[in-house]
Amino acid sequence: MTKVEAIIQNSKLEAVKSALQEVGVDGMTVIEVRGHGRQKGHTEVYRGQEYTVDLLPKVRFEMVIPDARLDEVIDTLTAAARTGKIGDGKIFVSDVSEAIRIRNGDRGDSAL
Repeated sequence: MTKVEAIIQNSKLEAVKSALQEVGVDGMTVIEVRGHGRQKGHTEVYRGQEYTVDLLPKVRFEMVIPDARLDEVIDTLTAAARTGKIGDGKIFVSDVSEAIRIRNGDRGDSAL
């Protein structure tokens, strides 16, 4: 099993969620987060005062999938989240040694 974490732009939330559901990824966690990478934020003017917004709002998707679906999920995520501009986000992949469904004790891929 593999855990996939993707940090994407807020505007791509619905597109990514729909694309993942279309390829059969039902279980996911979506979290509103703030941060920056190379983008480093931007400046805004509010009531005549200029200030720096250095932590930008983003969305983080987390899902655990069977290893056999990894390439498909990454391709789907990348295609749905890409705008071609700086700040599109990142995808992180890590191994999961065990998954257990609390309701009935299912383990491994059957718990997903």
